Amino acid sequence: METMIAMCGLNCTECGAYLAKKNNDHAKRIETAKEWSEQFQVEIKPSDINCDGCLSVSDIRFHHCSLCEYRACGLEKRLNSCSQCDEYPCENIALFHKNVPEAKENSDKLRHA
Repeated sequence: METMIAMCGLNCTECGAYLAKKNNDHAKRIETAKEWSEQFQVEIKPSDINCDGCLSVSDIRFHHCSLCEYRACGLEKRLNSCSQCDEYPCENIALFHKNVPEAKENSDKLRHA
């Protein structure tokens, strides 16, 4: 499977919502909804677990991804990754990367590719 890195550096192809949609896997939807509901302290239903990835041209995205400030900023600037921005790392993405080091690692790799 080809890797798809989100605007922020997360690996979409490792995401439960992406994998559930790609494989039409209802058990994965249930598992991911339960995990994320507990992790983020919000109710997420299995029917919410569908995504074609951050940079997909389809409108099938997990709800949060459609509201994501990093994605919106990058798309406004016509970028495929925050790492392509002249301001990288801005204060917002740096704070996110502090909490999600694997996203920073992916972004840094893209920056230096």
